[in-house]
Amino acid sequence: MRVILPNSRSKLSFCRRSGGILAVLSKDVASSVITGNSNPEQQHVDTVIVGAGPAGLLSAIMYAQKFPNHKVKVFERLPNPPPNPSDDDIWKDVARFYLIGLGHRGQHALSKFNVMKAVSSVSTAVVGRKDWSPEADGVERLFSNRTYTTLVLPREKLVGCLYRHITSSPFFSERIELNYGIEISPIHLGDETSQVIVRATNCAQDSSSLVLSTGDEADMLCDLENEPTTITANLLIGADGSARTIANFMELSDSSATVQNPLLNVFLKRKRFKVTRYVDDNQRVYKTIPIQLPSGWRYDLNYSARTSGGNLNLDALPSNRFGSYCAVLLFKAGDPLAVADCDPADLRQKLDEYMPQFSNLIDDETLQIVAKKGPSYLPSFRYVGPRLHQGRTVILGDCAHTVKPYFGLGANTALQDVSVLSDAFDESPPSNVMEALALFSKKRAGESKAIVQMSRELDRPGKLGLLTFVFPLILDSIFHRLAPKLFAPSTLSMFSLEGYDFRKIRARKRLDRAMQVTLISTTLALVSRGAVLLFKILVKALLHGNSVVAKTLGGALSTTVVFSLVRRKASQN
Repeated sequence: MRVILPNSRSKLSFCRRSGGILAVLSKDVASSVITGNSNPEQQHVDTVIVGAGPAGLLSAIMYAQKFPNHKVKVFERLPNPPPNPSDDDIWKDVARFYLIGLGHRGQHALSKFNVMKAVSSVSTAVVGRKDWSPEADGVERLFSNRTYTTLVLPREKLVGCLYRHITSSPFFSERIELNYGIEISPIHLGDETSQVIVRATNCAQDSSSLVLSTGDEADMLCDLENEPTTITANLLIGADGSARTIANFMELSDSSATVQNPLLNVFLKRKRFKVTRYVDDNQRVYKTIPIQLPSGWRYDLNYSARTSGGNLNLDALPSNRFGSYCAVLLFKAGDPLAVADCDPADLRQKLDEYMPQFSNLIDDETLQIVAKKGPSYLPSFRYVGPRLHQGRTVILGDCAHTVKPYFGLGANTALQDVSVLSDAFDESPPSNVMEALALFSKKRAGESKAIVQMSRELDRPGKLGLLTFVFPLILDSIFHRLAPKLFAPSTLSMFSLEGYDFRKIRARKRLDRAMQVTLISTTLALVSRGAVLLFKILVKALLHGNSVVAKTLGGALSTTVVFSLVRRKASQN
């Protein structure tokens, strides 16, 4: 196994990526490579994987296990391999890394490829939540309905576990080559008669330090003087996350094909490959804060607090088993505290006013560091469809479905994608790569769309958020408590239940909502008709002198009014 790093001696020229594809790659260059009119340095490999994050490295492990006679090359834009997950000195700065929670989807995928044991050894268990809100103070809830324990660790530590799993094994070392500081630009996505063609350019980010993901595409320094390497492959797996290089190229190439063959698309009812991008109408930014919990607190809970209206949210997860937590302080975009070099005194005042239980755990030195640092940005919602493959190319993970990390779905669904791709290979003829990719699309394209759309509904702002998130949450809580066998729990709760994919969750919640609306409407109609009927009986009794009926109804009405007045007076006191 080779781990290849960028050549530090070569002269680098600045190049900005445009739409996820290097601007230096023109259509003429791509055409010349495909037709063979140009002959740059060429290589061939069985499989190319773009992206060495969780999904990319797990894809390499999966593919090497499934096809031990094949060679895999993994390419990553970042210049350096991930840090050692067992080096405690690296992870002391808990606010430096973004924490993720591994639920049943991620854990099942890691277990399937024999990586779960190593990951769990460097993770921290979370068994419940404790929330502070304007409506309730410090409510603790344990996850008693789950058959698994959520595991929390930095994303980079998860990547480090997968990296070490590859580099420490002779089996994987012979089959997987890891390349860092390399930008991959697709040229041809392959088809029945031709292979995938990509171009590899020696690149390095303008900062080699590990930083929190901001959702923005990084500027790249690319070696434009030396001839890039052209690589052909039988399969291309795009797992390049928010960079979206492969997905954008798929959209571009499919759009060109549609223009060239309009009649064919009409007759075959062929839907274009499209990247659906949502405008972020509820943009949030965040800063991270290291917190050491006192001895009286539990070290296995997810702590959170929020202000009225959601102007300020705090969510804290354990970084280790000894009470070191990383808290994410979430601001609305435009908040005066959501900038670099904000006033530490103003930040302290805000925390003292709305989150005193956490403010007391943050010393002045730490608060000054937090106030000085710039904000990080969350990614916007997006998904691709109606398929996740084109020719001999397939995309998965954040490349296929991007969500905000509120509900712990990003990394977990990315790892689950790898598991489903493995199943698609098992269920297809060994030599038919394109059939396996088509089957994967059939299994996961609808899931990608469902997870993004449901996540976005839970993140709408203002009154729209009340309609799509708050009211459904209240309705589900009431109806599930009254009739748990008839009504499912809330969408958020169903995300953590095993046995439900995202399309099934969406279908079930639509059914629940229809039944809830029907029951509420029927009840209101019956109450309304009953009130009208009662009024008619009372009027009739009064008009016909039926004193017994009139006195009885009048007494009941008077009692109800008096009881209501007494109850209101008691509540005021």
